[in-house]
Amino acid sequence: MIWELVIPAIAMIPPDLDTDAANLDEAVTKSGLSEAQYRQKMKRRQEIQQQRLAERSREKGLIIVHTGNGKGKTTAALGMVLRSLGHGYKVAIVQFIKGAWEPAEKAVFSQWPDQLEFRALGEGFTWDTQDRQRDTQKAQDAWQTALTYIQNPAYKTVLLDEVNIALKHGFLTVDQVLEGLAQKPADQHAILTGRGAPEALIEAADLVTEMTLVKHPFREQGIKAQPGIEF
Repeated sequence: MIWELVIPAIAMIPPDLDTDAANLDEAVTKSGLSEAQYRQKMKRRQEIQQQRLAERSREKGLIIVHTGNGKGKTTAALGMVLRSLGHGYKVAIVQFIKGAWEPAEKAVFSQWPDQLEFRALGEGFTWDTQDRQRDTQKAQDAWQTALTYIQNPAYKTVLLDEVNIALKHGFLTVDQVLEGLAQKPADQHAILTGRGAPEALIEAADLVTEMTLVKHPFREQGIKAQPGIEF
């Protein structure tokens, strides 16, 4: 009698498609599978992927955070910018700490003058500026500029580069940034980069990637920042 009640209930529990997909991905990397076993698992993997895509078909403007001590946060974000430009979307980039030099990416993106606004509004590293009051004012000014793009439905993607650093140093407040992001159009993507992203921002985000530092040539070998790699 008990099993008559339990078995139907178990059958109603939806399958964990993500776990099934991960298990199959792991299974096919193991040696010893025959060609028939491999094809069977790949067929099942295809079915699961099709079901995942069918169940998750809605679109939404995302809040995306790239953080962590590893290299590549801005680079990954600029890849998203390139995709947006390739689709013909309007994009805005606001750089909060950078600005004392002309980054190479600014020269590259100048090829899309009708689609892209690129604003480098910082004055460089805080240890170079050595003026907290001025750094705070520059970050606040940059944020006001960023808001004009965040609130503008014409922009599909807005990159706030190194804004997490401004948050970490207290030049901006988390509430200030979250309130601004709440004003973005429903289909606009906002990308926020920089190490030390606050927990409240991570919680509010839709997509969070943490870059992990494993090795760095500056630390291990004394190799300086180089064109084409760091700038």
